[in-house]
Amino acid sequence: MGGRPIPLLIRGGTSSIGLALAALGRLQGLTVLATTRSADRTPMLESAGVHHVVIDDGEIADRVRAIVPDGVDGAVELVGTNVIGDTLRAVRPGGTVCFTGMLSDEWSIPDFYPMDWIPNGVRLTAYSGEAADLPASVLQAFLDHVHRGRARVPVGRVYHLDDIVQAHRDMEAGVVGGKGVVLL
Repeated sequence: MGGRPIPLLIRGGTSSIGLALAALGRLQGLTVLATTRSADRTPMLESAGVHHVVIDDGEIADRVRAIVPDGVDGAVELVGTNVIGDTLRAVRPGGTVCFTGMLSDEWSIPDFYPMDWIPNGVRLTAYSGEAADLPASVLQAFLDHVHRGRARVPVGRVYHLDDIVQAHRDMEAGVVGGKGVVLL
C-alpha cells in the first residue's frame, strides 16, 4: 500500500464490531479513526489499534477533517440513520460509507433526499451479512493475529453461562466496555 496512509473512520468504535474493525484496519496498515461518546473509553480504543479517537457529540465531520483535511477514504457507520449525514460529510469524494449498524435504534431517515444528503462523489452502501458470509480462512487469519498478539480486541466483561441474562442486559445498556465473553 505505497503512497499516503489510507484513513478509515469507524463511527461507533466502542461497539464490539467497531473494536474488531479497528484491529482489522490496523492490521491492514490503515490509519484508523474511531468515535466514542465518552473520552474515558479512549484507552480501550487505542489498545484496539485506533490512531485518532474522536469524541462523538452527533457532529464529527469537522473534527475528522481537522485530522484528515481531504476527508477519510472510507467510513463504517455503526451508529445509525441519525448521524449518517454527518458521516457522509467526513468522507472525501471517491470515498465510501458503509452503513451497517443501528446502535441508535433509529431505522429510517425522514424525508430522505439523496441529492441533498450524499455529497458529490461519495458512495453510500450497506451491509447486513451473516457470519456465514465470512470465509473461514479470513476468520482463522484474524484469530491467528490475535493469538500472536498482533491484533487485540479488548475484553470488557466475562460472564458464565448462568449469567447470560445479565450479559444481554449489560450489552443493551452499553456497559460491557469491550467484547463480552460468555464462558461455557
